[in-house]
Amino acid sequence: MGCDGGTIPKRHELVKGPKKVEKIWHLKNGKEWCSLHSEGKNKNGKEWDMEYDVDKDAELVAQWNYCTLSQEILRRPIVACELGRLYNKDAVIEFLLDKSAEKALGKAASHIKSIKNVTELKLSDNPAWEGDKGNTKGDKHDDLQRARFICPVVGLEMNGRHRFCFLRCCGCVFSERALKEIKAEVCHTCGAAFQEDDVIMLNGTKEDVDVLKTRMEERRLRAKLEKKTKKPKAAESVSKPDVSEEAPGPSKVKTGKPEEASLDSREKKTNLAPKST
Repeated sequence: MGCDGGTIPKRHELVKGPKKVEKIWHLKNGKEWCSLHSEGKNKNGKEWDMEYDVDKDAELVAQWNYCTLSQEILRRPIVACELGRLYNKDAVIEFLLDKSAEKALGKAASHIKSIKNVTELKLSDNPAWEGDKGNTKGDKHDDLQRARFICPVVGLEMNGRHRFCFLRCCGCVFSERALKEIKAEVCHTCGAAFQEDDVIMLNGTKEDVDVLKTRMEERRLRAKLEKKTKKPKAAESVSKPDVSEEAPGPSKVKTGKPEEASLDSREKKTNLAPKST
């Protein structure tokens, strides 16, 4: 029957392990993808075939740690546009000043027309993030799950695993979970009042970006219409000056010396006096 003579079976001999998965590397849309294919069928009766993006983690790190415009590490002051992308403020200023140079990365900021189109963010530091401390020998392991900033309300780390948003009115940043769990019409950190239009998702999905883009276009169109309505009112106020034609004030009355005034009055009296015949 076996298993006699003092032989001890091992675990892999008694327990059936998972089926071997075949990894097939290939390129798709200019990116490196990995296809996983396993023999047999899954619960739905179909062949077990899965495909995932190898650069997904790297893309998350780039979105949340590097400037979208200059591709440099994000450093304070950090700003965000109306589409939820993160930038270094100095990179945005250089982009707005340098209009002559056509940069490939300029398309990511083509919707930024002035510094008013970005909002400076108020970020909360993560006390567990050490940064470059203790990495003097260069042998430190960089934990991609550890983030520089956290949600000040819930404590979630801003590493791309959780959805974060900011308010256009004040620039405070917190997680979407905090916005849903603690429903309020004022900011959770500074107490400023905000509306639904002020909430902008950071590094959102394609659907989020489409919604934010329509809001941005509507907001700018509304601002243009308000400017057009203000111009005719200003022109009317200029064409109708408020000048009242009344008696001259004390500044316009000619005043002379008291001696000259008394002499004039004497001459008038002598002229008005009847002549003796």
